[in-house]
Amino acid sequence: MSEPQPKRPADWNANLYDAKHGFVWQFGADLLPLLAPQHGERILDIGCGTGHLTAQIAESGAQVLGVDRSPEMTGAARKAYPHLRFEVADARSLPYRAEFDAVFSNATLHWILEPDLVVRNVWNALRPGGRFVGEFGGTGNIAKMMSAFDQAIAEIQPDRQNEIKPWYYASVSEYSTLLENNGFEVRFMTLFDRPTPLADGQAGMRNWITMFGSHYIGGLDSAALQAFFARVEDLLRPELFREGQWWADYRRLRFAAWK
Repeated sequence: MSEPQPKRPADWNANLYDAKHGFVWQFGADLLPLLAPQHGERILDIGCGTGHLTAQIAESGAQVLGVDRSPEMTGAARKAYPHLRFEVADARSLPYRAEFDAVFSNATLHWILEPDLVVRNVWNALRPGGRFVGEFGGTGNIAKMMSAFDQAIAEIQPDRQNEIKPWYYASVSEYSTLLENNGFEVRFMTLFDRPTPLADGQAGMRNWITMFGSHYIGGLDSAALQAFFARVEDLLRPELFREGQWWADYRRLRFAAWK
């Protein structure tokens, strides 16, 4: 039996996500030509967040269903796009069977430490000949940031340092093999660097950690939290802070595979 998997937090701060981390969906917009949605197609958007890419897909005339594990995110998506459908759902246990022409996912799959379950659920959701198109953090994603996070937590709470495994970052060969072993034909896959600017100047790294780093900072009291932030910034400043702005050392894995 697989161990329980600490997927991303079920309740996100949707306002903080939209206000300070819009780059997540904005960079994902250039993935849409690979998806190439067509009028009348049924498309499932896994990890839809606040719904911005779901809405862009719908502009093609496709019928899109956005799903996310976070009730707060899906609630924000419904409020922003009341004409579209959004449901709370876990990618590891989707209820859909041969219902969709395509499954799309942006910046979500690295949160799920059981990728085999996701791939099987996507396969089940697709009609024969359907396609799975996505992008998520690949091997080496935020390597410098994670090194700093790990060092800071080891200094502040050494008993926790070996317990924190928040993300799944796959290589090209690893994810291709996973897809092929589950019956997909991989037609495109690439791993590339995407240095990403963070909003809010000096506060950018702290904002990122607050939004995405709950595995590290959960349970820290106020003093320990401030010590963690300060130590991470000290470690990363020489390489990731330039001209008054923080940068995240992102690497992305982009793919398209057919059932």
